[in-house]
Amino acid sequence: MTPNPMTSGDAFVPRRRRLADERKAITHKFQVGPCEGYLTVGLYEDGQPGEIFVTLTKEGSAIAGLIDSFATAISIGLQYGVPLKVLCNKYVHARYEPSGVTQNPNIPQAKSIVDYVFRWLALKFLSPEDRQSIGMYQETTGSFAPVETPRQNTIPPAYQPTPSFLSRLDGQPS
Repeated sequence: MTPNPMTSGDAFVPRRRRLADERKAITHKFQVGPCEGYLTVGLYEDGQPGEIFVTLTKEGSAIAGLIDSFATAISIGLQYGVPLKVLCNKYVHARYEPSGVTQNPNIPQAKSIVDYVFRWLALKFLSPEDRQSIGMYQETTGSFAPVETPRQNTIPPAYQPTPSFLSRLDGQPS
């Protein structure tokens, strides 16, 4: 058992976990109110996020520069071991402009770009229990949001093809 650095008098030395030079990433296009952008998440070998980049389509604006700097700070935190759950807990529900309707059915309304980014990260990388513990309540269904929403069959049961209809398509008698 290693000694506790807080009680042993030894100084705690944080260690940075760098990402591989070549790594997988996920890029997600988003819109919050009138503001569009792209969120890119660089992944460690285990599939967990190790860096984020947020690019807004209105280059040169003050908010784009602030969001870029914020994403760099979050990336450094992730690489030094700050749990994503802690970051999501802090930034989900951050409220400021731009805010508004999104095109993501799992996040229909965002209180800010930061709120949207961390809701999306929570949906993608946190367990349902972790999302519930940080208060991620999905407004559209009145339940806590799933990790990923699978595509459901949207054809009403009355319009589902019957086995006899399918056999006629194959040229087989019913």
